Amino acid sequence: MSIAAKGGAGGGGEYRVPGAARRLGLLLPLGFASGLPLALSSGTLQAWLTVEGVAIERIGLFALAGLPYTLKFLWSPLLDRYSPPWLDRRRGWVLLWQGSLMLVLVAMALCGVDGGLWLLGFLALLLAFASASHDIVIDAYRTDLLPPPERGLGAALNVTGYRLGMLVSGALALILSDRIGWSATYLCMALAMSAGILATLTAPAPLYAATAPRSLKEAVVGPLQGLLARPQATALLAMIVLYKLGDAFAGTLTIAFLIRELGFSAAEVGVVAKGAGLVATLLGALGGGALLARIGLFRSLLWFGLLQAVTNLGFWALALHGKNALGMAVVVVAENLAGGMGTAAFVALLMALCDHHYSATQYALLSALAALGRVLAGPPAGELAAAAGWVWFFLLSFLVALPGLWL
Repeated sequence: MSIAAKGGAGGGGEYRVPGAARRLGLLLPLGFASGLPLALSSGTLQAWLTVEGVAIERIGLFALAGLPYTLKFLWSPLLDRYSPPWLDRRRGWVLLWQGSLMLVLVAMALCGVDGGLWLLGFLALLLAFASASHDIVIDAYRTDLLPPPERGLGAALNVTGYRLGMLVSGALALILSDRIGWSATYLCMALAMSAGILATLTAPAPLYAATAPRSLKEAVVGPLQGLLARPQATALLAMIVLYKLGDAFAGTLTIAFLIRELGFSAAEVGVVAKGAGLVATLLGALGGGALLARIGLFRSLLWFGLLQAVTNLGFWALALHGKNALGMAVVVVAENLAGGMGTAAFVALLMALCDHHYSATQYALLSALAALGRVLAGPPAGELAAAAGWVWFFLLSFLVALPGLWL
């Protein structure tokens, strides 16, 4: 029996709601606003500290600023229970956090390293907290906004915007810093956040505007009870952990394999894996979202998941036959294409499982559960690759993907 189908997931052709172009179009700038702050509290900030000559021990401490992203489900019930006094429960919070992100980025630009590392570290933590909170309400708004036939393409557009935001705050910010300095670069990033604010101000109200929980206790307990009360809840939650596990298992060491084992240069891997791979991921997400509207969620999860598993065998073939530039390019592009398709279907599943009363908390819980597999895959992946070799490692990464498909 299809767990996805029992989860209330919609397929193509169910019904159409007027205004689809407007709803889907705004998800690109909202996704951009979600992806923009991530590097500014992590990789780009690390580059700034390094250029300024900060000791490596202190730079390492700045990694703690990322904690809010992993703990965001702890305060998500507050965003379900309470509403700002403007717009509505979803758009009101989105606007508040976007304004907060802009203000914190301006403060970081004005503070800089000269203003004190403790102050800059506190602002980085504040940026990550506002960014994680923004992600919570963007996920909830998207879940409450889209009818089932639009969820796949909506997820794809949101992912596309998110990746573009990361690209701007990562690669583009590093290029800008060489030309205009770090403080001016962070001011530019604050200005870029206005794209999300404009999208929010022109965004329509959610289609599924459910009432807020009546108490904070209900906002905390209700989402858990709702998820656990679903038919085959244990199997469903296990599938969420396992669905992207094979993809994550192989992905943790793909770059190391291409450079250390096959002997490709970092530049060669960068062009293919980070350049063509990013394009393939975005095309996969958009194509997967469009296909999902036609074939439905269950078949999309099944077929896209199978593609994710099969493309891992491409790395297995590279491990067998050795260095081949064309082969590497084909395998990396195919793997990213399948990964993008799987992500579109998976995000649509998470949206379909949420009760609109508790969208913020349930989506935060489900996405945290999904991330658990990716986090736990790293240590055993390294041990296995060292002990068994790359051929067996990539073969096992294919087998690891099968339990999620079985569920």
